[in-house]
Amino acid sequence: MPIGTLKDAKKVVGAKQAAKAVEKGQACLVFLAEDADNRVTVPLREACARAGVKVETAPSMGELGKACGIEVGAAAVAVIKV
Repeated sequence: MPIGTLKDAKKVVGAKQAAKAVEKGQACLVFLAEDADNRVTVPLREACARAGVKVETAPSMGELGKACGIEVGAAAVAVIKV
């Protein structure tokens, strides 16, 4: 899924919300910003690996936030299964 299609996708924004979605089996894809703090992204990447959720990267938190239609950066976004 290209980052540009996130605005219309069912999603949760933010590392904590994305982690919850992965743990509950609701996430089918997680985007992580390349410039996000590793303390945030590494545990989420590991949770995705355990759950078999695909991880893609976004160039920056600003671009990831913008792709979601918000005016602030986002470290992570989980696309929710429909």
